[in-house]
Amino acid sequence: MATAEQLKALVKSYADGDEAQFFSIAMQVAAHAARQGHARLAQELRALVDQAKARGGQVAPRRVEPPTPLAQPRGELSGLLSVSYPDTRLSEMVLQPGVRDRLDRILREHKQSHKLREHGLRPRHRVLLVGPPGSGKTMTAAALAGEMQIPLFTIVLDGLITKMMGETAAKLRLVFDAIRSTRGVYLFDEFDAIGGQRNAPNDVGEIRRVLNSFLQFLEQDQSDSLIIAATNHPELLDHALFRRFDDVLEYDLPAGELIERTILAKLGTFAPEDLDWKSLGKSAKGLGYAELARACDDSIKEAILDDRSSVTTQSLLRAFDERRAARRS
Repeated sequence: MATAEQLKALVKSYADGDEAQFFSIAMQVAAHAARQGHARLAQELRALVDQAKARGGQVAPRRVEPPTPLAQPRGELSGLLSVSYPDTRLSEMVLQPGVRDRLDRILREHKQSHKLREHGLRPRHRVLLVGPPGSGKTMTAAALAGEMQIPLFTIVLDGLITKMMGETAAKLRLVFDAIRSTRGVYLFDEFDAIGGQRNAPNDVGEIRRVLNSFLQFLEQDQSDSLIIAATNHPELLDHALFRRFDDVLEYDLPAGELIERTILAKLGTFAPEDLDWKSLGKSAKGLGYAELARACDDSIKEAILDDRSSVTTQSLLRAFDERRAARRS
């Protein structure tokens, strides 16, 4: 059987998330068991370690998170927040390498936040996403919620912004109270409606007070939630906002290789080997990820109804044109 020191070292390596050390100590326990005459136990321990390594298993620390209630926002919050429980993953998205690396860093910091807090540090929890429509900002919020297995709360701007002086700021306080009490990913989409420049020509006092309140609430937030703001118009945002966020991620519409990867990922087994990528790349230019995905779905549906096992270049070109026409209508 394992010694007391081995047991303590095993638990410590698990708590630290040190995979190599955990497996090393487990093998030491197996060797010790063999020397004590417990050959069967030693063999089973070695087999378990080998299986875990073959699966790519990772030793990760566990922490007790605040409970996440599976319920819709109630009372006044019901008009301010909409909730969903995404199963989207980052692996399903086609992202620029730099953006993907920074998202992975955010996830890593949240999954091992206890390590950071032991040194007086906090994970990135205030993220600003900027880029044109269809570049993947909203899907990123869903993917982060899915990866972290927490709900995605989207702030309903129609319910938040009112004409009554002082009422919007009061509602914003309710939202930040929810951020503190219920762990989740909180998405402020079309964020320029709140974060517009305070010296803009069309500025009114109410919007200026709302922005000041938002900045104050953002600075004071000490929750375990992840706050995401997304905008198609970063040039409209007040300059003070940018330094209040832990990360600012810039998105672009897919181009070149990213168009090809997006199409192949969406088509899956319906992708033939003879697609005309030059024509497809030219036709798909300017379309967002969501538009490309819907166009691929349309082409797959056509193939299924025509009893074909794959799509054609022509069906994809038609689908891209239809998506572009739908945008103009």
